[in-house]
Amino acid sequence: MTTHLSRRSVLALGAGGLATLAAPARAQDFAPGLLYAVGQKFDKSFNEGAFTGAERFKEATGVAYRDYLPASTAQFEQAVAALLRRGVTDLALIGFYYAAPLASLAPKHPAVRFTLVDAVVEAPNVQSVTFKEQEGSFLVGMLAAMASRTGTVGFIGALDIPLIRKFIAGFQQGARHARPDIGLLVNFVGTTPAAFNDPTTGAEVAKAQFQRGADVVFAGAGVSNFGIFAAAKDGGRLAIGVDSNQNHLYPGTILTSMLKRVDLAVERAFGEGRSGAWTPGPRALGLAERGVDYALDDNDRALVTPAMKDRLEEAREAIIQGRIRVADAV
Repeated sequence: MTTHLSRRSVLALGAGGLATLAAPARAQDFAPGLLYAVGQKFDKSFNEGAFTGAERFKEATGVAYRDYLPASTAQFEQAVAALLRRGVTDLALIGFYYAAPLASLAPKHPAVRFTLVDAVVEAPNVQSVTFKEQEGSFLVGMLAAMASRTGTVGFIGALDIPLIRKFIAGFQQGARHARPDIGLLVNFVGTTPAAFNDPTTGAEVAKAQFQRGADVVFAGAGVSNFGIFAAAKDGGRLAIGVDSNQNHLYPGTILTSMLKRVDLAVERAFGEGRSGAWTPGPRALGLAERGVDYALDDNDRALVTPAMKDRLEEAREAIIQGRIRVADAV
């Protein structure tokens, strides 16, 4: 078994000592479960997207799901044990930092179907769902450059890891595609997963970018985005949300949101588990699979002209057809 991590072993967590769960014998034994990323359940972002997908599955099928919100990554073993005691047969795990402990845990529970979102673990009972963040980020990068009046745009990530670098790569390529002379700033909130939950520092980093001339910033920092958005509002600048549609949080300030359809990943995993169609292995979702996109609604429509939208749609089609190739690293 091999595991591809978004961070080195400093994030690896031990997972063991759990009794093997017996295989479900009948379809009615199907019981889905959801382990959120560390943070807030209703974060208007990553976790809430997972929740939305699980809720949509429940409403469509009448099948309830069990969920667990950990206070820290160290609670992985405790969280999985609690869910398995409650009879979970299909478990969706949200977060790249679950890759290492899942690689150790999955062989001990061969009858459980694990779906890991945002990292890859190779095991016969693990489905790994990743996203082509660079493709959605390309489109919002174009929009940032077209909307900028100063000629400088910025990206603020939670921490410097390969996953976040995919957002940066797409954002920079898209911005330069729309405006070759655009200035680009990149900064991070912190150096550990706690950076995803630090709005105060997020606001400070945003203000520093504004002082350096950025007037549009792409916020890829989880709950820390709340601080970035507030700083943009206070400073009369524009921000771009991430994962879920965050346009409504600050109408007129959030230019768009780069959608990462975690909801679809969770809903599909549960549906396939229930129907018997679930299969292990990697899946990568991009524009062609509707796994990433940008959000346009009544909250930001006044900020996006028809000409801007036309350019974005032309680029979307070119990426899907392979005429524009978006690199996933800088």
